[in-house]
Amino acid sequence: MTQDVEMKDQAAPSNPLASSSPSTLHHLKEIASLVETAAYDREIRRILRAVRLTMALRRKLKSSVLSAFLSFALTPGSEAHTRLSSYLPKEDEHEMEVDAATSAAQAPAKHSLPELEIYCYLVVLIFLVDQKKYNEAKACSSAGIARVKNVNNRSVDVLAARLYFYYSLCYELTGDLAEIRGNLLALHRIATLRRDELGRETLLNLLLRNYLHYNLYDQAEKLRSKAPRFEAHSISSFADTSFTWERLGQFNWSTRMPKSVSSKLLGKPLSRPLASGFSVTNGQLLSDYC
Repeated sequence: MTQDVEMKDQAAPSNPLASSSPSTLHHLKEIASLVETAAYDREIRRILRAVRLTMALRRKLKSSVLSAFLSFALTPGSEAHTRLSSYLPKEDEHEMEVDAATSAAQAPAKHSLPELEIYCYLVVLIFLVDQKKYNEAKACSSAGIARVKNVNNRSVDVLAARLYFYYSLCYELTGDLAEIRGNLLALHRIATLRRDELGRETLLNLLLRNYLHYNLYDQAEKLRSKAPRFEAHSISSFADTSFTWERLGQFNWSTRMPKSVSSKLLGKPLSRPLASGFSVTNGQLLSDYC
C-alpha cells in the first residue's frame, strides 16, 4: 500500500508549466497551419478564423510559448525570427529548459510564407501590449508595418488591418499619436491604391481618431470629405465610423439609418470602448421612432 502511494507521488507532474505550455503551443501550431492553408488557397475566411482563435488564446500566451512557436513557424536564424525573439522578455532558467525541450521535438518550417510571418508579428505584438511593454510593442509594430508594405496579397489584408490597429494603439497608450500620423496617411494611400478595402476602412477610422484626439476637427473633416465611400465590413467598424462622423456633425441619423438597421446594430455586442457613444445615440434614435 505504501509503495503504491509512493509510485503515484512520483508519477505526478512537478512542473505545471510543462503541462500547460504544450497545450497553448499546440493551439498556436494549429492556427499557423490554418494561416498557411489560407495563404495557399486564398481563403480570407480562414484568416479571419485564425485571428478569432488567437484572440481567445491571448490570456494564455507566455514568453516561453511564443519563443517555441517562433522557432516552429519561422526559420531559426532568419531576420524575422531574430528580430521577434529580441522583443520577448527574458525567461528564467526553468522556463528556458522547458522551451528548449519543446522546440527540440519540432521541425521548423523550411520556407516562411509572408502571411505566416506577419501573423507572428501580430501574435508577439498582442503579447507585448497585454504585458504593458509599450516600448517593445512600438518597435515590434513598426517592424511589422515595414514588412506589410512589401506584401501585396489579399490574404494579408485581414492580418494587416489588425496590425494597423495595434500599431496605433501602442502609440496612443504612450501619448505619441502625432508621431505616426504621416505614416498612417501613407498607409491609407497604399491601401487605396491596392484596393485593400478592409485596410482602408481601418486606417480611415484610425486617422479620424488621431485627429480628434488632438481636437483637429478641420483636418478630420477635410479627410472625411475626400475619403472614398465604403461599406463597413463589421458592426464595430461601422459603429466607430458612424460615431466619429457624428462628432464631426456630418452624419444624419434620422435620414441615413432606418429603424430596422438601428435595432439590429443596438442588439450586437460592440467590442470597442469608442462605440459606447454610438450605442447611446442609437438608443436615443430608437426612442424617437417609438
